[in-house]
Amino acid sequence: MTDKFYLDEAIADLHSILDMVRWSVSRFNDADLFFGHGTDNAWDEAVSLVFQALHLPYGLTRQTGDGLFAARLTQSERSKVAELVVQRVQTRLPLPYITNEAWFCGLPFYVDERVLIPRSPFAELIENKFSQWLSEPPARILDLCTGGGCIAIAMAYAFDDAEVDAVDISEDALTVAEMNIQEHGLSHRVFPIYSDLFSHLEGQTYDLIVSNPPYVDAEDMADLPNEFQHEPELALAAGDDGLDLVEIIIQQAPQHLTDNGVLLVEVGNSLVHMDSRFPGLDLEWVELAQGGHGIFAVTKAALVRFNNRNSV
Repeated sequence: MTDKFYLDEAIADLHSILDMVRWSVSRFNDADLFFGHGTDNAWDEAVSLVFQALHLPYGLTRQTGDGLFAARLTQSERSKVAELVVQRVQTRLPLPYITNEAWFCGLPFYVDERVLIPRSPFAELIENKFSQWLSEPPARILDLCTGGGCIAIAMAYAFDDAEVDAVDISEDALTVAEMNIQEHGLSHRVFPIYSDLFSHLEGQTYDLIVSNPPYVDAEDMADLPNEFQHEPELALAAGDDGLDLVEIIIQQAPQHLTDNGVLLVEVGNSLVHMDSRFPGLDLEWVELAQGGHGIFAVTKAALVRFNNRNSV
């Protein structure tokens, strides 16, 4: 059956939000879509799509309960939902690229194919204000490889007296970051900066450096599902073991950390290469209660010791 048949049938025969969600799940499963850009299963993806299509607030069911799913839709509303479902199936575009909306740390952000869709487990650490590593609120924070600025902006909300530099090598990504900074009213505290890692940050020091750099190794890049292939390769690939940029960060971060400063870096699946690439580096792997893996924390002192030992 054609996508047009499914679309026309849904518009004619379905009525409620629950009808549209169930139908969407069936279409997603039939197309064997991959989920990993804000949701990890067909049901949550369908709920997100339907709610965005209907301009219903994020998390509304926490206020209304499941009774909201019984609400009936107009024909034009059903048509809009069905068209988005067909677009998701036909293009394999991640849903946030279709709706230009993603959520991170409970905050909405504009996204398009110039930036990665936010999904970092850093969200948990930001919500906890990095309490395990910071004895006092940081005055200056660096978000290295900021992309669309989601991590930088979320940290500005978490630390309302801090200034945050949001750095990226992609001018396209910084354009999106600037849009999000303006939308959240944080242009007085979050500053997008063009820089190849630390290259344009001479003399700048920070109490906290957070980085979610490109870290996908060559093997994983070759196996990426179709949905991930819509994201900018510049923001994903980082050499055979995924740690080419991490090596530069480890070498140069001490120059940009205050004496009690700490560096946290997300390396994802490339964590399996860390010991062989950086033997003897005294770092701490972060335990994440909400899921995810591959974030390490390291102090300035530990970085200095490691770099001094390896420069001999």
